[in-house]
Amino acid sequence: MRQVAVVVLAAGQGTRMKSDLHKVLHPIAGRPMLLHLLASAAELAPARTVVVAGARREQIEAVVDPMGIDVAVQEPQQGTGHAVQQSQGALAGFDGDVLILYGDVPLVRAETMRAMLDRLRADDAPAVVVLGFEPRDTLRYGRVVAQGGLIEKMVEHKDATEAERAVRLCNSGLMAVRAADLFALLARVGNANAASEYYLVDIVNIANADGRKCAVITCAEGEVAGINSRAELAGVEADWQAARRAEVMADGATLIAPETVWFAWDTRVGRDVLLEPNIFFGPGVTLADHATIRASSHLEGATVGEGAEVGPFARLRPGAVLGEKSKVGNFVEVKKTTIGAGAKANHLTYLGDAEVGAGANVGAGTITCNYDGFFKYKTEIGAGAFVGSNSALVAPVTIGPGAIVAAGSVITADVAPDALAVARGKQESKSGWAKGFRTMMAGRKKS
Repeated sequence: MRQVAVVVLAAGQGTRMKSDLHKVLHPIAGRPMLLHLLASAAELAPARTVVVAGARREQIEAVVDPMGIDVAVQEPQQGTGHAVQQSQGALAGFDGDVLILYGDVPLVRAETMRAMLDRLRADDAPAVVVLGFEPRDTLRYGRVVAQGGLIEKMVEHKDATEAERAVRLCNSGLMAVRAADLFALLARVGNANAASEYYLVDIVNIANADGRKCAVITCAEGEVAGINSRAELAGVEADWQAARRAEVMADGATLIAPETVWFAWDTRVGRDVLLEPNIFFGPGVTLADHATIRASSHLEGATVGEGAEVGPFARLRPGAVLGEKSKVGNFVEVKKTTIGAGAKANHLTYLGDAEVGAGANVGAGTITCNYDGFFKYKTEIGAGAFVGSNSALVAPVTIGPGAIVAAGSVITADVAPDALAVARGKQESKSGWAKGFRTMMAGRKKS
């Protein structure tokens, strides 16, 4: 089996995005589109991966350098063929198969990439394999004129005749080529076309002219959807979300209003999970079996245990871990906090940098005061403890197991297990004061 190299073209200006962020770094489901593509390509275990960048290449380098991926520079941008040529240095000495992908076509499946390579390695050994598709609207795509899976001609839309524009099979731009052929064919590509650019597709026509076969395989339109604008980004996001919702329901979760639930690329959902309307998942969320997420909740970087309940109107931030059958209720925010099995924080509470023991109850309006403007500190609430409403727990502080904090307390020192802590001003009552106050103020108002 020959080795595989992956070349990802990402040198376009992306002017239609109207953004300071490189086009291929705009997220789909909370993950940059380039990383969606590279993750699929990584399933092929490529020997080398090269991203060809141009404008704002430093943004791409910051993302892929830690992954050990090479960045080649295309400057100026003179077409797709010219872009692939810039990877030649990074692929020096490589003699396997080269898979050419596009950073703004992020949802190509690894299975499709494998199918391209399998066709390239077939007994009839085509020189080039092209990935084609039949879109609903063919107007802007290059055409693939083919018979029996073999390509007769490829032509860009702007250079096509009326007869060629009537062809439904279009070019996605993705190709598989043996390294030994790729750069030799590219060296013969000219720029005598409407845009004066060096087209990658011309290697097919050159190979055909040499009497060599070139093949096309096809995929669904959605898999090769390109993203050049914010509207197209939103369209691909919508398609991705619709597919993910269907998968989650097929795997045994209930979505009451599926179109209002938004998943991240790595959201993990167990069986018999209930998701109410208007829920947003950021990256890094895991929901165990039988969990319930009630309406209008926002979760990211959180783990929700089996049978636990969140919301409505709750926010779980990174580091939130909810134990089995625990509960976080309405208008509760949890950050970097572990809530033990069966523990509850039902109303209007902030729990940050804390540990809440099993069976503990945190009353409405409680705040862990975890930040002094410079550093973060931890609050520990023991198993079975009860924290009364409107309490402020000034970290670092420990509430012992079984302890009770009286409502309205400001706790600045540790509370022993099973103790009662009361930390509030002493109440005074002045008989008749309120009546006299009202009489005085009414007189002032008349005058």
